[in-house]
Amino acid sequence: MPRVCIQAGDFDLGAETAQLRAADGGVGAVVAFVGTVREHSSGAAVSAMELEHYPGMTEAAIEAMVDAAFARFDIRAARVIHRVGTLQARDQIVLVLVTSAHRGQAFQACEFLMDYLKTQAPFWKKEHTPDGAQWVDARVADDEAAARWGIAAGNAS
Repeated sequence: MPRVCIQAGDFDLGAETAQLRAADGGVGAVVAFVGTVREHSSGAAVSAMELEHYPGMTEAAIEAMVDAAFARFDIRAARVIHRVGTLQARDQIVLVLVTSAHRGQAFQACEFLMDYLKTQAPFWKKEHTPDGAQWVDARVADDEAAARWGIAAGNAS
């Protein structure tokens, strides 16, 4: 089972969780984060979001993030699935799953990976609203969240 998957199709949280823990009897905790396409952004209705990436480069960048999580936390496994293409409001967009012997390490590693993904993963997002399509800018809050882990993002203006 690959640790990182970039795909257009949806994912099944239950199936992914079962698969991640099936071969490891030492798993005592599984933490999952599922992100979805919001219906509103900056006060505007969002009907769809387009996600673009650089194949190969994006997977390598996320693999490095997973390696960093293994170096920082006592975790047993991790899986990141990120969707690309055109997604509708409420569609699932990202899954981060982490297993560990104890919950604390899994919670921290999952949050670390999401903060890292939001600021360092090479994805470009375009929201479709009634006023037209616009690229999504980096947010100061995401850079601040990454800074807690010592990750210098500096993406937001």
